[in-house]
Amino acid sequence: MPDLLALTDRGLYSPENERLAEAAGVRRFVVPKTGCVSEERRRQERTRWFRRGFRFRAGIEGRISLLRRRYGLRRCPDHGLDGLRRSVGWGILAHNLRQIAQAQATRPATHAA
Repeated sequence: MPDLLALTDRGLYSPENERLAEAAGVRRFVVPKTGCVSEERRRQERTRWFRRGFRFRAGIEGRISLLRRRYGLRRCPDHGLDGLRRSVGWGILAHNLRQIAQAQATRPATHAA
């Protein structure tokens, strides 16, 4: 069974949240602890899996910021959960199409024989 991973920012850390995640079957809880950190916790936060998870979450935050700025996801024009899902889906699709177009534009031209 793969390790379940939970990622969030420092503001949601609490021992209770850590216990709830563990009870839900999360094996890797990547939430930096606030305040004074014990030596054991410091070792955990310096492990490879913790740092990779932390960087992954930071990348997600950057992508969300880009989608909000460039693809109109600052405010959802549709109503309800289905409308939100549709709006986010269209924004992500637009971003992915732009990424594909950029990759195609920078590819070297191939000549058909």
